[in-house]
Amino acid sequence: MPGRFITLEGGDGSGKSTQSALLTQWLEAAGHTVEHSREPGGTPLGLELRDIILHRRGYMAPRAEALLYAADRAHNIATKVRPAIERGEIVIQDRYIDSSVAYQGAGRVLDATEIRDLSLWASEGLLPDLTILLDLDPTVGRGRLEGKKYDRLEAEALDFHQRVREGYLALAAAEPDRFLVLPATDSIDAIAERIRERVQPLL
Repeated sequence: MPGRFITLEGGDGSGKSTQSALLTQWLEAAGHTVEHSREPGGTPLGLELRDIILHRRGYMAPRAEALLYAADRAHNIATKVRPAIERGEIVIQDRYIDSSVAYQGAGRVLDATEIRDLSLWASEGLLPDLTILLDLDPTVGRGRLEGKKYDRLEAEALDFHQRVREGYLALAAAEPDRFLVLPATDSIDAIAERIRERVQPLL
């Protein structure tokens, strides 16, 4: 397709929103059209699903949670992301398939292959041109969220978030050509520069 699809992944507090904004500024200054999205919540329907997934009180069965994420993904890709890429735009998205595999697979201890297959079915097989993983120790991430009201996933125990981190690193090791893994403890400017270096050849 004529456009590009770049996703940012990482644990809570890793700086995805900050780096997304800096990358967008750089790309737009170079004359590119950038479309933003996120999962869950990249579309009006997605916002409703996001509220259910992240803020519904009480127990939610892990498979039900995974299916809600897949529903959000299917609609987001079909109505927002794929059309933008087909128009030749650059889509920058906060979280995608790798989040599902890390959080619902490694974190919830569901079958990671089943979660990935479900996500690929929902997205009709669309994979990012580049996935930026901002790697951060969950204890450091917790400190960065101090004073913030936790959503359902942020409120999970530390061992859950450690499994998520390990899941992310395993995904990156399995697909080194797609992933750029950066220490989220580096300076904001240093991380942004490394990202620009990796994105430049895709333009």
